[in-house]
Amino acid sequence: MASNLSPVFAYTVLYVKDVAKSTAFYAKAFGCNVRRLDDSHRWGELESGKTTIAFTPMHQRETDGITGAVQDPWSGRERPPVELCFAFADVDAAYKRAVENGALEVSKPEEKEWGQKVGYVRDIDGIVVRMGSHVNPSKQLHQD
Repeated sequence: MASNLSPVFAYTVLYVKDVAKSTAFYAKAFGCNVRRLDDSHRWGELESGKTTIAFTPMHQRETDGITGAVQDPWSGRERPPVELCFAFADVDAAYKRAVENGALEVSKPEEKEWGQKVGYVRDIDGIVVRMGSHVNPSKQLHQD
């Protein structure tokens, strides 16, 4: 029996300390459009292409008992087990904008051997955000 299930990656949900502040931070620092911030400030969404980035409080009674409490491992030497990646045509300008709007510098943009320029910052909740160019297609090897 063939399955009609065809998953579509729809959301990345970030558990944050303050939904309204995190939503506003991403709008200013990375240029994302806010799709929604509910009146209770317990859910926020950003437009980010085909996948929505959503924010919800670190702890919430609706899910902590079902899926477990969110752990916050962040310190100066640790990071949460997630990284957001945004692609930009001008990585240097994107990095500068993010830092000017409150992102913490981790690593300035640099060219990588795989043909991508990449820089890293941390958001206001300590989540690592990678800003990179689109990867250039590698040159095909020609055999004579």
